[in-house]
Amino acid sequence: QVQLVESGGGLVQPGGSLRLSCAASGFTFSRYAMSWYRQAPGKERELVARITSVGGSTNYADSVKGRFTISRDNAKNTMYLQMNDLKPEDTALYYCNARWNYDYWGQGTQVTVSS
Repeated sequence: QVQLVESGGGLVQPGGSLRLSCAASGFTFSRYAMSWYRQAPGKERELVARITSVGGSTNYADSVKGRFTISRDNAKNTMYLQMNDLKPEDTALYYCNARWNYDYWGQGTQVTVSS
């Protein structure tokens, strides 16, 4: 059974940091490009960051460049998103996505940035 389980979300003050994790199981993790998406209330889901299957290439939304870092550990079947200098506009439900010959999604973890 394929599972993507996000964790690490929470409430943080502006300027703070969080580290999200996405634990994968039930498929060959190392073959899949992995991404983080987010969706704020009333807005469409948007791509935050993507990393290739072997981690050699990453890309980021302009809004998070220089603040967020995506990484993966294929030995642990886990992907991460280090988020620094968080802003209120980063508040959203953050989703993990795996894409290769299939497209898998997690249930999401809530990130709220507020003072």
